[in-house]
Amino acid sequence: MSASIIAYKPNKLALFSAMAAAMVITSGCQSLKTANATSQPMTTIQAQNAEQPKKLESFNITGKIGVTTAANDSTGAQGGSAFYAWGQQNDRFAIELIGALGIGKTNIEYNGQTATLVSEKTGTLTADDPETLLKKATGWQAPISQMPYWVSGRPAPSDSAPKLDSQNRLVSSVNGDWSASFTYKGDEKLPSKISAVQPQGNKVVMTINH
Repeated sequence: MSASIIAYKPNKLALFSAMAAAMVITSGCQSLKTANATSQPMTTIQAQNAEQPKKLESFNITGKIGVTTAANDSTGAQGGSAFYAWGQQNDRFAIELIGALGIGKTNIEYNGQTATLVSEKTGTLTADDPETLLKKATGWQAPISQMPYWVSGRPAPSDSAPKLDSQNRLVSSVNGDWSASFTYKGDEKLPSKISAVQPQGNKVVMTINH
């Protein structure tokens, strides 16, 4: 199963207006500037000693997500992509996906306890967590629960082996069998791209417009 997105560019106002009916979106992320410095990774111990987030931040982001699924006995590796708009408020979020692997416009909502997915092809599906829900509907695997922390440039509470650079920016982290790396534009404090991979071959690449 695959899909390709070529010309569509989401209308931010329309996407967030649609999501507003599901949840209240609060203040967005702001890119913070720091002095120019050569990026040198710090040790894992230094990163683990950094203050861990006590709660999720609220943000509005848009971008594109690409997913590659691992090959199995019957098929080779497959991939797809979608444009997204993501609104986060503490542990609640709403995501709208455009071009999600042939199932049409897709909305994923999570209220902190239950995840709901609605698409033109699948109808309404529910699950206890967004990862299970996404895999059930599309076959994609993605570390959705960790992404809100990673988008904010911080390790998730369940991460291990986080590493920071000399500007105190998260450059890599591990969560279960997901290994994530982070890319920044210039001296910006928030990541512009997150790449996460699993040993069996699943991969997620997420570009971020804060």
